[in-house]
Amino acid sequence: MAINVNTVYQTVLMILNKEQRGYMTPTEFNKVATQVQLEIFEKYFDDLNQQLRVPQADTDYADRQENIDEKIAIFKTFGDAVYTTAGTLSYFILPTVDSYGNFVSFYRLGNVLYNDEKIVQRLDRHDFYYVNQSKLTKPTKINPVYLYENQKLFVKPNSIINSIKVDYIRKPLDVQWGFYVGTLGQYITQPDTSVNFELHESEQTEVILKILLYAGIVIRDPQIVQAAAAQVQADEVNKKS
Repeated sequence: MAINVNTVYQTVLMILNKEQRGYMTPTEFNKVATQVQLEIFEKYFDDLNQQLRVPQADTDYADRQENIDEKIAIFKTFGDAVYTTAGTLSYFILPTVDSYGNFVSFYRLGNVLYNDEKIVQRLDRHDFYYVNQSKLTKPTKINPVYLYENQKLFVKPNSIINSIKVDYIRKPLDVQWGFYVGTLGQYITQPDTSVNFELHESEQTEVILKILLYAGIVIRDPQIVQAAAAQVQADEVNKKS
């Protein structure tokens, strides 16, 4: 379940108004909210890498690796790569539409599959150049390999020109508090044009705190910045302790 963008915006406005700290316009909020969502999203991967080095609890719901992976899973998808040629180069383009029919923005590559069953081995440029030199390492349709550069997949053997599918992480959609201007000049929410946060609902408190931190910068109030930054730091310590 997504974090409701209207709930977050109204909460931010309520806190700012209660403390008489100023106002955050919808345009300012949308830009800040998108940035905050991206920061939290990108931090998942650092957190997961850190937890992989730490022994985990056997108790259900207390395994931090699984909890972080659950948050990342919202953005996991897959789709068919498209074979193309450009001059002397032949390669596969990463999908811009996933298998669910959604337009997506690529973030991080996962597994590359051939014929939905064979995991293609990833090589660096040096090994990719020399893999054909030996009969023992020469790639085949049973043991294909690929080089990933510039968001393109170069697959060997060259006879593979279709049936390449990729698992990948997509970027979250930009947050949007949709609105229209009322007869008195007020901003009125418009749900049909709104885009909710795609983060796990457990992140709602951190989202609000981080937006308040940025709000303090936008309205040039150092006290908001200090208070929000201190609370965000405290939450980070609690997560890692």
